[in-house]
Amino acid sequence: MRCLLCGDGSILEAQFIAGLTNEQVITLFQRARKSDYEKIIQDANHLLVEWSSELSDPKSPAVKGPAQVSRLQRRLDDVAAIDFFEVSQQGIAKNLIKELTARLSGHSLSMTAVKDGIENLKGKIWVTRKNIFVDRIACAWLIRRFVDTAAVFKFIDKKIYTANPGELCFDMFEGDYTHKGDCCTFEVMIQRFRLQDRALTCLAEVVHDIDLKDNQYDHAETDGFNALLTGLAAAQPADDQRMIDGFQLFENLYAYFKTMDSE
Repeated sequence: MRCLLCGDGSILEAQFIAGLTNEQVITLFQRARKSDYEKIIQDANHLLVEWSSELSDPKSPAVKGPAQVSRLQRRLDDVAAIDFFEVSQQGIAKNLIKELTARLSGHSLSMTAVKDGIENLKGKIWVTRKNIFVDRIACAWLIRRFVDTAAVFKFIDKKIYTANPGELCFDMFEGDYTHKGDCCTFEVMIQRFRLQDRALTCLAEVVHDIDLKDNQYDHAETDGFNALLTGLAAAQPADDQRMIDGFQLFENLYAYFKTMDSE
């Protein structure tokens, strides 16, 4: 349509998608943004696991850590700009990118306090039993995440083991870190390292209930997380790879609890 006085103009007609209610339209938007965020979360978790390896230093020019984080941040900003209903995955993605940024500066946002002398634990070989599952995967994740990003692990099939110099045993008979009272090894490690973090506490409660099967905390996430770990154990018989794959599961749940804690 052309107006002789004002110039060009347009008339548009908008209507709801046929057959869909307002709630269904919102759900479609949320699903689309959730998928976008999950891709960012997956890539961010991959970087966190990679940067926990002794083979990758995020501050090394060869790794191009700042550029990788900048790309993730731009992707997050683009998705957030069209996330009209602010799905919960946005907070998880933001927290992960904050953690990556902290890693670049040589700090971890997650660790607020640690036991004096924790630096003495760096460079150790961490020994545990073969066929790792929830408690041992959790402990290995905790060690790599908060104690020594280059920690080396050794898996043995002996019930009784005498540690060699430079080795520390966990979740095994008379280990340096093992069950104490009604606490699983993961809980004991958190206490010994003096890590003060509500999200970490929630994660430990999930591990406790899966490992000890006593439903003491009864988190809604416990059964689903147990199913994921059981599937991982069935699909990945090699302990070293099972551990690495398990790190991403623990990183995801930890990030989720961080988001819930900030709401």
